[in-house]
Amino acid sequence: MGTLDYYAAIARLAPGALALSAVRRVQGVARQARYRRRERTDEVLLLSAFGVARAEELAQKALNQRASRAWCEVSQRESVLAALSTIPGARERAIARAQAALRQEWDVFGTRVVFGEGKPVDWSLDVLSGHRYPLAPVERMPLLSKGNDPKYPWVMGRLDSVIALAQGFWVETSRRERSRLASAFVMQVLDFLQANPVGQGVQWSCAMEVALRAANLAQALAMFADAPEVRRAEFLVPLLGSLADHMSWVEAHLEDRGAVPNNHLVSNYVGLLVVGLLFPELPGASRQVALAVAGLCEQMSAQVHVEGTSFEGSIPYHRLSVELFTLALLVARGAGVALGTAYETRLKRMFHAVRAWSSETGLAPQIGDNDSGRVFPLRDRGDMEQGYLVGLGAALFGDAGLAGGELPDEAAWLLGHVGLERYQRLSPGAAPQSISFPEGGFHVLRGAGAVVTVSAGKQGQRGVGGHSHNDKLSFELHLGGRPVIVDPGTGSYTRDPAMRNAFRGTAAHNTVQVDGAEQATLDKARLFALPEEAKARVVAFLPGTTVDRLLARHDGYRLLPAPVGIERTFRLDRRERSLAGRDSFIGTGLHEVVGRFHLPDEQARRVTPDAQVLARARRSVEGPLEFSPVAVELGPEGAPLAWILLEEGLESQVVPSRYSPGYGRVVPAVTVEFRGQVKPPSSLKWVVVFR
Repeated sequence: MGTLDYYAAIARLAPGALALSAVRRVQGVARQARYRRRERTDEVLLLSAFGVARAEELAQKALNQRASRAWCEVSQRESVLAALSTIPGARERAIARAQAALRQEWDVFGTRVVFGEGKPVDWSLDVLSGHRYPLAPVERMPLLSKGNDPKYPWVMGRLDSVIALAQGFWVETSRRERSRLASAFVMQVLDFLQANPVGQGVQWSCAMEVALRAANLAQALAMFADAPEVRRAEFLVPLLGSLADHMSWVEAHLEDRGAVPNNHLVSNYVGLLVVGLLFPELPGASRQVALAVAGLCEQMSAQVHVEGTSFEGSIPYHRLSVELFTLALLVARGAGVALGTAYETRLKRMFHAVRAWSSETGLAPQIGDNDSGRVFPLRDRGDMEQGYLVGLGAALFGDAGLAGGELPDEAAWLLGHVGLERYQRLSPGAAPQSISFPEGGFHVLRGAGAVVTVSAGKQGQRGVGGHSHNDKLSFELHLGGRPVIVDPGTGSYTRDPAMRNAFRGTAAHNTVQVDGAEQATLDKARLFALPEEAKARVVAFLPGTTVDRLLARHDGYRLLPAPVGIERTFRLDRRERSLAGRDSFIGTGLHEVVGRFHLPDEQARRVTPDAQVLARARRSVEGPLEFSPVAVELGPEGAPLAWILLEEGLESQVVPSRYSPGYGRVVPAVTVEFRGQVKPPSSLKWVVVFR
């Protein structure tokens, strides 16, 4: 991203960011210089840090009589098992995850890979392309190349699998199976450490991945603390030494050098905090914990708006941020370390934001980038699942505004019986209402089984737009918990730059495009930057008893030879079960306009709407309106979900397109398009009638 235009844009959007970035770069160089001079954590240094004379004494000191009461401590096992016993299928799900981990099986963004129990894992493999990253110092390793993606080996190298093994160890009652799981943990960890020396290879190329791997290793080690296989010196010495090396690496390579640090830096701090609090005797742990506590409190304020939305400009990344900040809070609480009232208050609001936009089935809209990232590898979840966080927040904070439904597996694991009792004391809160999040740029209209989420706000990351799309005035529509009109998703990042830009372009969103132009400039060389050119904002948000209205505007086309501003009005009518839209054009000249409604599948057909659908559509709009004689029916043939009707003079067509339901996966879909010529001031109208 090192072009003059980019830095000029950053200087305009965040005037102090470049100066701070320069300071942090100097600090980073100094940290890395100190790291190169440090002693590696050998056995002598490790034994000295733990205050023991022989390696055989290490288990007694490191794994016994632990002061922390974090969720993963052996002392919490009975409480966790008691909570799990109240959730149908929770134990079986944990065993299934453990069995997959025994087989060394991963789902890598939809590609299944199995190495087999006890077999070596190819930790450098991109399972989609077959490319193997070289075991070279990260400073000299070619990380990004077209056709390959380091996120694929990172999925395995984050070692979520060791948490799954530990889950099985806790819930299994058979001594033989528990021993098998503990042995598998030992073998997988040693295999990884041997295959990935510190600072070499793809698994050390991103400090975020190093930090989250270390957090998983530390939590799994605590869960296995009473397993004889794990307490042996020949395993504990290399693992504890590696944890220290992981944290020294993260401390030296903090991802704070960008103009606007993001979730990567939060991940760095979470790793430092978790490892340092679970194993405080490790060399440097006290310094790293202090650094993490200060950093997390600072980033909570910087990366989470007061209203509770993440500054990333992405609803899928909001899930990642919630899990990161929650894990830090849970481990800090267990160790008696306070992160402060302001931290907890803002985190609680993050859970409320999730409740606001999640459908009845727990699915969230896919607005902004979706890399399928998570931090709690405790139950397999869909890429757009967020509803489980609502129950977790209710049990964590005892907040009735988040109550209702079943306790999720994650709450049982992380909070145990105490969390269960806190949750059971809550009376279910009122159903979520329509709400606007102006700082995050997300606005939710809901009722009559519909959830409409509109994107209208600034680019994320304080205008850098790293995970934002050209989606202003676009929306997602869920009906009965099912996505019906969708954001097509992300596709890929660096593996396919053309796909990356196509999925974040204006044409990939449910908005109107003028003269084929982009709302904001897409620079092919900067895959994680999108300048603040559209200036989207809400003009009016008017929730009502039976009808909600939202009027939003963007100025992304003001630089056209004949400038145009766009206003879109949304009108959700609960009585008629419909969503009416009006696209108004303010400006000069004659323009070609294309409007789009993207679907998650290929289930759409042009039909003649029946009289009842037409009557409901007419009652949904303000003022008389005649409709085109052909509508588009959405959903399975014979059991439609909705109909799209356009005003007379606009013709619809159903065209092939693509939908990415999660990172790295793309499936065939269709898009409903309408085209027309407009001469401002003028408007185009459409209605979606629900079954």
